[in-house]
Amino acid sequence: MRPLIGITSYVEQARWGVWDTAAALVPYAYVQQVADAGGRAVLIPPASGPEEVMAVLDGLLLAGGADVDPGRYGQPAHPQTAGLRPERDSGELELLDAALAADMPVLGVCRGMQLMTVAAGGHLHQHLPELVGHDDHRPAAGVYGEHPVRVERASRLGSILGERVHVRSYHHQGVVDAGKLTVVGWAEDGTIEAVEDPSRAFAIGVLWHPEVGQDPRLFDALVDATHR
Repeated sequence: MRPLIGITSYVEQARWGVWDTAAALVPYAYVQQVADAGGRAVLIPPASGPEEVMAVLDGLLLAGGADVDPGRYGQPAHPQTAGLRPERDSGELELLDAALAADMPVLGVCRGMQLMTVAAGGHLHQHLPELVGHDDHRPAAGVYGEHPVRVERASRLGSILGERVHVRSYHHQGVVDAGKLTVVGWAEDGTIEAVEDPSRAFAIGVLWHPEVGQDPRLFDALVDATHR
């Protein structure tokens, strides 16, 4: 049987056919990447009590989306912090805690990496352009920024991607400190682009969006890690 990879989902107002209503959804690129890597995607809407879901999953993918509530790391909201989804934060943090406790393979993408950071006691910078002086990480609405990332060779991520990778990004927030996680990737402007938990077999967070690129290695590694 193919391993079941849980993908956390958005709850957003959506339109299709004659309908305009709240929907649990994720960009299909996540699902396709998991399928291409040999897994089967299971969408997980925000909810409390992860035990029943965790009992059937083999891996967890924390998808991108809205900003994490800054109250989770003890900060007031910046004027540019938007789209907070407290119920999603709560449900995903419970899932993440349960997955890490079980040493289940975890991959965090963009918001997912930020959530991993907050869960590990770290902090976020709420609007990176104020720190780095440019908008290259999110150049315009609906437009991905493209840039290289330097990866620590000796890291788990380095063993998958090598020391340098070209990525597509769409974020305006970044990591100030990674808490208990280890920083293993950096953009050219010095901002943190990847973290991992070396105490776990596979717990990696990346701030870019590998699901929209042509490089399947992170998804291949996530699915492969479920077999160990």
